[in-house]
Amino acid sequence: MQKRRMPSRCPVCSEEMIVTRLRCTHCDTAIEGTFEVSRFARLSREHLVFVEVFLKARGNIKEVERELGISYPTVRGRLDAVLESLGYRVDQVAAEEVTQGKQNRRKEILDALNRGELTSEEAVKQLKNI
Repeated sequence: MQKRRMPSRCPVCSEEMIVTRLRCTHCDTAIEGTFEVSRFARLSREHLVFVEVFLKARGNIKEVERELGISYPTVRGRLDAVLESLGYRVDQVAAEEVTQGKQNRRKEILDALNRGELTSEEAVKQLKNI
């Protein structure tokens, strides 16, 4: 049987869904009730992929940058987005630092393009990954 990802939000009203039935795949025993769902089960597929890469890299942001092909500010931004999705408040100063870092990175890329150090295709690719 093909397993599907459990929806965390109602497709009708977008409110949180709960688990009410569990079934053993081996002996077919079923348990009904109301069960708590992990915060991680509520993350989007994109956030789960990021968390997996982040954990595999043991939090090494340079390694996450390399594996996902994204910049440092983008890694920080995605990390903040995951934290917010998990219900944690992200420090506004940290969020502003990420925004400033993205602006600085854009300027660096455009300056390199202007100096002829990058082709327009390379610059576009790098700008998309910010």
